[in-house]
Amino acid sequence: MIILETHLPDLKLIEPAVFGDHRGFFMESYNEKTYQKHGIMQTFIQDNHSLSVEAGVLRGLHYQLHPQAQTKLVRCTAGSIYDVVVDIRKGSPTYGQWQGFILSAANKRQLLVPQGFAHGFCTLVPNCEVMYKVDALYSPDHDRGIAWNDPTLGIDWPTSAPILSDKDTKHPMLTDAEHNFIYKG
Repeated sequence: MIILETHLPDLKLIEPAVFGDHRGFFMESYNEKTYQKHGIMQTFIQDNHSLSVEAGVLRGLHYQLHPQAQTKLVRCTAGSIYDVVVDIRKGSPTYGQWQGFILSAANKRQLLVPQGFAHGFCTLVPNCEVMYKVDALYSPDHDRGIAWNDPTLGIDWPTSAPILSDKDTKHPMLTDAEHNFIYKG
């Protein structure tokens, strides 16, 4: 496994070891001891799985407030997505900055999204499946979001007319969004 640092502190891109031959491949998508050896100490308690049947489906930007904030370990198991993470930790040197990554069934990359980051993705092809582990249960009372098209963020999404849920059309801009994360350096 290779851990790639990103320009957003604490956000990690993970390349698992993949063993392939003429039959296909084998990989450990998660091994607690291996992750802990690399300093990833979260205890994941729930797996989530989504299917987006069309290209251009955008889900996000989502997060949960403390005390139900979630760390996510995200991967794309079918198709390809453009995955975006925004630092929303007050006091962070990268507060309000975003970074995007291509996660796909082909590249098998995973993204560790710590608490204090808003997360979203846009499907690049039809029939994308995304799986992610979380270290806290979903709590509707703590569920929040930021507008996908917030001009102050300037996210370069791969579509200008995404397919959105009703919920995702109503998120506020970052300056108006409720968030209670503090950067700890």
